Amino acid sequence: MTWRDHRRLPLLVLMLSAVLTSCKPAANDPAAAAAETPPMDVSVATAEPATVPRTYDLPGRLASIRVAEVRAQVSGIIRERAFEEGSLVKKNDVLFRIDPAIYKAEVDAKAAALAKAEATRVQASKQSERTETLLERQAASTAQHDIAIASLRQAEADVASAKAQLDRAKIDLDYATVRAPIAGRIGRALVTEGALVGQGDATKLAVIQQIDPIFADFNASASDPGELTERAAGKEETEVRLVRADGTLHPDAGRLLFTDVSVDPGTGQVSLRATFPNPNAALLPGTYVRVRVAHGMKADAVVVPAQAIQRSSAGEAQAYVVQDGKTALRPLRTGSLTDAGWIVEEGLKAGETVVVEGFQKIQPGMAVNPVAWTGGKTAAAPDQH
Repeated sequence: MTWRDHRRLPLLVLMLSAVLTSCKPAANDPAAAAAETPPMDVSVATAEPATVPRTYDLPGRLASIRVAEVRAQVSGIIRERAFEEGSLVKKNDVLFRIDPAIYKAEVDAKAAALAKAEATRVQASKQSERTETLLERQAASTAQHDIAIASLRQAEADVASAKAQLDRAKIDLDYATVRAPIAGRIGRALVTEGALVGQGDATKLAVIQQIDPIFADFNASASDPGELTERAAGKEETEVRLVRADGTLHPDAGRLLFTDVSVDPGTGQVSLRATFPNPNAALLPGTYVRVRVAHGMKADAVVVPAQAIQRSSAGEAQAYVVQDGKTALRPLRTGSLTDAGWIVEEGLKAGETVVVEGFQKIQPGMAVNPVAWTGGKTAAAPDQH
């Protein structure tokens, strides 16, 4: 080897190193890294056709079956509040006590007036008997006898009037103890101890609402209320359910009661009412609800597990569909949530594959490895039996 060959050797080494370096993939190249990463496993299920209940979902509000305003029927100072706010009360439970001193004194005065009237009646009765005896002996005139009879009748009327006034005084004394007119849940106290109530007006003290059971008032289009009307008329027992804000069902089923006899000319709708058990007071009056009314069965409905349905920022339903090993985010129009899952009205056909679990780490167009979902019955759908 000549000295010229020794000078060329380092240059050849550098050129070979550069060629080998250019052949290696860059460590920070995302495309190369993605090509080397295997597809992510996702759990998938097939949209199956099924026969499911056909339902109406109608907006409505909850209402108490009874509402009683507790008012002061006599005037006075509140001495005691005898109930806990927000608690359940029974009919005739003591709620407030008004200072009874004036009414006790009035009862005593009326009792004394009755005793006086009774004494006058006894005297008039004896006088009438004496006059009648003297008249038989012709020792008294007919005029004297008539006067004695009139005096007796007047004394008896005075006794009856005194009894009525005593009864009225006792009623006022009883009204000084304010009792619950109905059983139910009582709200907050509207007055406090020491307040003057009933002065010229029947002061409202509290409100009691009976909410077990509870009503749900809702509206249906007047174009086809016939079936619901027949069911509400008692021809067929109709079960109704309350739908929560998240789409799940309230556990207690209700019953359709009746429809209104007229149509609202402004909205073209007819009002309906259902009743629901509410033993734990979980349903509160005034709450906006959706009422689901069953009306027959729907065949060949497309059903997917509840976990497969997502919501966009606008609240619209959507789901990941796997096609040719890649994901696509598809908007859907869903119906009701059944025991088998969500009914899909539009956007999905029977036999298509949807992602049930693992969609949190995937994006549209990403290659995935579909794995059969083994979750079985949807956990989000409550038992409807």
